Amino acid sequence: MASSSKKKTTMAKLNRESAVRDKRLRKAAKKDARKAAAAAELLNPTVESDEETVDGEGEVDETQPAEDRSAEIASR
Repeated sequence: MASSSKKKTTMAKLNRESAVRDKRLRKAAKKDARKAAAAAELLNPTVESDEETVDGEGEVDETQPAEDRSAEIASR
């Protein structure tokens, strides 16, 4: 005959299951956010400038040290 007593789930197992559910929810939220951002980008495309350009023509001024270029870029 089958046992009439029910096996109890341990708290550790309940905690693990809860953690998996939470992780799946966070992952789904991230995925939805990425999809929404991609859809928004398709509706409203923006032109991003290259951060390495100093003189505005897409060329890096090689006469300046790298520290000076980064300071100019940061001041924009």
